[in-house]
Amino acid sequence: MFLPSIKSTFLLWFFVLIACGNQGKKSNSTKENRDLATQNPKKSTLIIAANRIPDYLPLLKGKKVGIVANQTSVIFKNNTNDYTHLVDSLISHAIQIKTVFSPEHGFRGKADAGEKVKDGIDTKTGLPIISLYGKNKKPSKEQIQGLDILVFDIQDVGVRFYTYIATLQLVMEACAENNIPILVLDRPNPNAHYIDGPTMEAKHTNFLGMTEIPLVYGMTIGEYAQMINTEGWLANSVKVDLTVIPLKNWTHTSTYNLPIRPSPNLPNATAIALYPSLGLFEGTNINAGRGTEFQFQRYGASFLDSTQYSFKFWPRPNFGSKTPKENGKKCYGKDLSSIKTMNEVTLKWLIDAYNNAYDQKDVFLKNGFTKHAGTEKLQQEIEAKKTEEKIKETWKPAIEKFKKIRKKYLLYV
Repeated sequence: MFLPSIKSTFLLWFFVLIACGNQGKKSNSTKENRDLATQNPKKSTLIIAANRIPDYLPLLKGKKVGIVANQTSVIFKNNTNDYTHLVDSLISHAIQIKTVFSPEHGFRGKADAGEKVKDGIDTKTGLPIISLYGKNKKPSKEQIQGLDILVFDIQDVGVRFYTYIATLQLVMEACAENNIPILVLDRPNPNAHYIDGPTMEAKHTNFLGMTEIPLVYGMTIGEYAQMINTEGWLANSVKVDLTVIPLKNWTHTSTYNLPIRPSPNLPNATAIALYPSLGLFEGTNINAGRGTEFQFQRYGASFLDSTQYSFKFWPRPNFGSKTPKENGKKCYGKDLSSIKTMNEVTLKWLIDAYNNAYDQKDVFLKNGFTKHAGTEKLQQEIEAKKTEEKIKETWKPAIEKFKKIRKKYLLYV
C-alpha cells in the first residue's frame, strides 16, 4: 500500500509540474504576442488603418489624390517589422497621387523642431512635396485645386503642442472650404490611456494648441478629427466630408511602442511617455535632452545649482537639433531615462528646476511658455511657489468638461 501511494503521489506532482510548465509557456507566449502587437500590427490582433487596404482603396480608385504624410505613414508587411511607405503602396495600386503635403520635420522626418521646411520633389517617386511648415501651414486653394480627395496618415503622440494635430485641423479646414473630402487613416496613440494637464485657453490658441483641449487629451487622431469636425472647431464652423478608417482590436489602454520615431527628438517609448511633462521645458531656457541621445529623457542647465544635482551632461548639435539650448555647456540636472511609463502630466521636474535656478527670472521664455502651457496661470503659480497638488487641482473642472465632450467621439473602448 505504501509504495503505490508514493508512486501515485509522484505521478500526481509530475502532471502538476507539466501543467504549470505549460501555463508558463502560455503566459510567455501571450507576452510575446502582446510585444509583437506593439511592433507589427499585421501579425498581431492590432491592425492599423493603413493596413486595411481593401477598406479604403475603393475610395481612391480613379481619383486625383493628395496625401499628408511623413516617415510614419507606412503599411507593415507580413509578420515582420518591415514596411512599405503608404505613398509607394498607393502608387503600386495604380492610385493617382498628385501631391504630397509634409508637416513639421518634413516628409522624411529629418528637420529640426521649428525648422522651416521647403517645398520640393520626392527623389524616389518624383512627386511634388508641398510643405505645411514653411511659407504656409494651411494648404492654399491653388495647392489643393484639382484634387478629388485628400488622405491624412501621420502618427500622433497625443500631446496638444505636438503640431501634427494642428496640421490636421488646418488641412480639414482647407478641404471644407474647397469641397474636397478627407480620409483619415487612424493610428494608435501611445498616450491615450489618460487625460491630464492644463487646458488651452481661447485667448492663447496658436499652432501649439488650436483648440481648448487639455495638454494630454486621450484620443487617436481619427477620434480627434471627428471632434474637430462635429464640434464646429474649423474656421467659420465649416464642416468637411470626413471618413475615418479605424483601427482593429485596439483600446485606449493598449500598449503600443512606436516602431518608427514620430519625429527626430522622440527616439523611444520613454521619450514619448515623458514628452507631455518634459515638453513644457520647451517654453523655458532649460534643456530637455535636445542635443544628446536622450531627448526628453533628461533635463538640466548650466544655471541650475550644481550642488543639488549629481547628474550632468553637455548638449551638442546632432540629428534633430542643430542648435540645442545650452550648446556645449555643462548642464546640471536629472536623468529620467529609467522611467518607462507615465499616467499623468507631472510638474515636479519643472518646479524642481525653477526652484534650483540661480536666477529664476531667466527660466521662462517670454510668451514661449504660455504658448506651450496654454495659459498664463501655470507660470504664475510656479513663480508663486504653489505645490504641484494645488496647481493640478485647478485643472480638474476643465478636464471634466472636456471628458464629456470627448466621450461622444470615441471609436474604441
